[in-house]
Order: sequence, then C-alpha cells, then structure tokens
Amino acid sequence: MVEHDFRYTLLNPSHTLNECRALAPGRYQVTGSGGSIQVGDALLVTLKGSRDLHMRLQVEKVRHLINPPGQWLAVAKGPAFRELAIHRWEVHCDGCGKALDLEFAVDASLGEPARRPAAEARLQELGWAAQAGRHLCPTCRQESTP
Repeated sequence: MVEHDFRYTLLNPSHTLNECRALAPGRYQVTGSGGSIQVGDALLVTLKGSRDLHMRLQVEKVRHLINPPGQWLAVAKGPAFRELAIHRWEVHCDGCGKALDLEFAVDASLGEPARRPAAEARLQELGWAAQAGRHLCPTCRQESTP
C-alpha cells in the first residue's frame, strides 16, 4: 500500500487530482493523473472549501485510461458525510493567550450538537487540550503535565 498526496499545498502538474466527487456517503469517485495508483493505495485529498483539511481515501477499484496518457479513474472509500460543512472557530489558550484559527469538518445533517465534538476532535489532532471549557496550546499543555 502506497500513500499518494493530492492536497492543494503540494501542486505538482505531473501528479494532479482532476475531480473527487461523492457517489454515496463514504464512497467517492476520483479522477487524476500520475502516481501509478493501485488497489489498496491511500489518497490524501483536500476538502472542498477548506484551507488545510484533508481526508484519506482507500482505493477499492482503479481503471487506468489510455487517453489521455497517465490518467486514471478510481473508486475509493472514506469518511461518510451526508452533508459536509467546514467551520472556523477562533480558540484562545487559557494559559498564554495564543490564538488559533481552528478549521474543522462536520456532517451538517447531524445538526448543531455535532459541532462541538468535531471541533474538540480537531483541537486534539493539533495537539491542543480542552478541559472543562478551558483550552491549552501544546506548549502550555506540556507545562501543566507533571
């Protein structure tokens, strides 16, 4: 299994993602060129409307196209969103006051109650701690741990 990185931050004309669309919740059709994609490979793709969020897709089927040369079409499985929503919250560290412009993804069909758990999960991915309504940046979090 190989991991192929198609995030926007790594623009490379010989290794590009042309389209990624949802076929059903958790199933995606991906078209791209370059990279020698095979069944079982992982694709990292940027979420539409996001600056830095991405998702990991697992290739289930791939078809290499003859024309144009190097292009392929894959069916992959990944996170199941019925209605993807990208939110931004500003979080401040209660220890040092450092600000973080937090970007997180949530399934909008789950409503308002799903936002806080999704935001807290993203904070943890970034190394922050959320305890009893307080937020600590990675530096303050390490300092508070004995």
